[in-house]
Amino acid sequence: MATSDLLLHPVRMRILQALFDADPLTTSQLRDRLPDIAPATMYRHIAVLAEGGVLEVVEEKRVRGTVERSYRVRKEEAVVDPAARAAMTREDHQRAFTTFATSLMSDFDRYLAQEDADPHLDGVVYRQAAVWLTEEEFAEMVEEIEHAVVSRIGRATEDGRIRRVVSLVVVPDKPKK
Repeated sequence: MATSDLLLHPVRMRILQALFDADPLTTSQLRDRLPDIAPATMYRHIAVLAEGGVLEVVEEKRVRGTVERSYRVRKEEAVVDPAARAAMTREDHQRAFTTFATSLMSDFDRYLAQEDADPHLDGVVYRQAAVWLTEEEFAEMVEEIEHAVVSRIGRATEDGRIRRVVSLVVVPDKPKK
């Protein structure tokens, strides 16, 4: 599993989000999906993710004298493991959450910038709720949510399916005593 420093960089997080549950993409295709990232920056961060074992090359082909690689995410490596999360400082968590929230806002801004975006018609949902749960009930709820999402990953892209990005944030109202 990767470190938080590797995964929670703003550019690398966006690259991973573009590749999650998508067909393998070339750097050129990633640049089409993320046009605001400079080419040199894109190549550098793809190399970092590949060297870190988070991306794998699934195909190489020659295109006009150069080698074009197609990448996919190694899902088991694209997670900050519990031990690494436990070792993170408050500042690390602040930085990681800020990166996550910024990435989420950027995704939403890119969606809204599309001329045909219609949040109601497209099923955009953002909601916050407070629940009172024991530690056991909380663990059960998180497992249920993860199962609901993970069980739907990898479905075929046809049949009118639309790729949707699901994000989850859980924050306690106050620390445990």
